[in-house]
This record gives sequence, structure tokens and C-alpha cells, in this order.
Amino acid sequence: MTDSKPTRLERIVTAGGARAAIITVAHPPLNLFDKALLDALAADFEELAADPPRALLLRAEGKLVSGGVDVHVFDGLTAEEGAQLWQTLFARVIHPIEALPCPVVFAAHGLTLTAAFEIALACDIILAAPKAKFGLVETVVGLTPSMGGPQRLAERAGSGRAREFVMTGDLYDAATMADWGVVNAVHEDVDDAARALLARLADGPTRAHAATKEIIGAWRSGGVAHADSVTPEISGRLFATSDLKNAVRSFLDVGPGKATYRGE
Repeated sequence: MTDSKPTRLERIVTAGGARAAIITVAHPPLNLFDKALLDALAADFEELAADPPRALLLRAEGKLVSGGVDVHVFDGLTAEEGAQLWQTLFARVIHPIEALPCPVVFAAHGLTLTAAFEIALACDIILAAPKAKFGLVETVVGLTPSMGGPQRLAERAGSGRAREFVMTGDLYDAATMADWGVVNAVHEDVDDAARALLARLADGPTRAHAATKEIIGAWRSGGVAHADSVTPEISGRLFATSDLKNAVRSFLDVGPGKATYRGE
């Protein structure tokens, strides 16, 4: 345990002038998700919600991304207290990640267990190092993952894979996760790759990225028909943005790929 804050929130400016943010979990020796770490992450997401960046990277320091949840968090809870714990974590951690109006990237450089992987699954893009391993191992304490992991894993990999992953409690490597469509890409230097992607996304059309998240969110909650029903209004709003107007003019004047975006 350390008395210092277990996360570090940095605001950075990309070479293209965009505002981005990086949350680093730094809670040695194992980056365990105890009350201090969960509260710190919730505070970070509350701050970001009040002043969103144009892209966010979640990463960790140390040998592991995380050894999982500190089991002391569960000790002695009643059924009602257990339900309240999960409601709180959805409200303060998982849903705020998904609600951010910007791309969110997760970088996994090593072992990524339980809550850390559930948080990764709430992000838009997951990058991993070849040596990274992933697991939802809550069965060792008679629990099922309850921060949204099973359903978000099923969304990416299919329900059969999600059942296998959770019920066996086995560890799966980055290559397997990429093959299943859970990890977007595997990089030898995942931190450099994640920072480069962060900059690229932050320098892009932020309002369009937010619209993409909103449309996919509509599909997740109501299927293709519901997403189709809301897309015209969501996408239509983009025509009032400076970024779209300027990018269209840039395309017509000098060709594709030359536009710069301000997130407006």
C-alpha cells in the first residue's frame, strides 16, 4: 500500500494542438482495485466529465496492469450491500467511461485481471502487448464478474466465448483476445502505440467521434432498428459544427486528408 493517490490524471496537448488526457494507475505492488483506487478513478472520471478531453488513454505502471480486486472489498457484505457496491461502480466508473464524448483507449502491457479488464471492456479501443494476459477470475471467490464484464465481453466475442471465459476463470493471451475481436491490436511497444493513437484520435473530428459512440450506444441498447431511428438526428447535428464545415471546404479546395479539426 501507498499513501499517495493511486491514479495520476494528466492533461496533455498533442503536437496538433488538441487537448487529450491520460489516466495512469499507479498503486504498487499489484495495482489492486481497493476502495482507494476505485474512489480515485471515480474522481478522475467525474473531473473528465466536467471538462472532457478530445481523447483519453487509460494505462498502468508496474509489472502488471492489475492483479484484480482486493478481496477485502467483498468481505462480510450482505446481499443488499453487494448489490449497492455494483450499482455504485456502474454509476461512478463504468458508465462514465462510456458516456465520455470522446474516444477512450485502454493499453494493457501485462496481466489484466477482473476489474481492470472490465474497465478495459468499457473503453472504445483496447491495445495489448504480446505478453499481456486477461482474466475474469471471480469464480475463485464464488462470484461472477459484476462490473459489466460478461455482457461487454459477449458483445465483442460472442456469448459462447464469454461463458467459457468467465466460467473457466482461465487466463487468455493477447493473441487469442485479438483473434476473438476483444483486443483491437497487439503491439510490441503498446505504450508508444497507445500514445500515438491517443494523439491521432484527439486531433480528429471529436464531435463526429462522439456521434459514433452515441449511434453505437443506441444499437447496444435497442438494436439496428433503434440505431437507424436516431442516426439522422445525431448525424444531422454534425452539419452545424465548424469541423464538418471546414473539412468539407478543405476537401473541395485541396482534396482529402488535409483538414484540421478543433473539436468544435
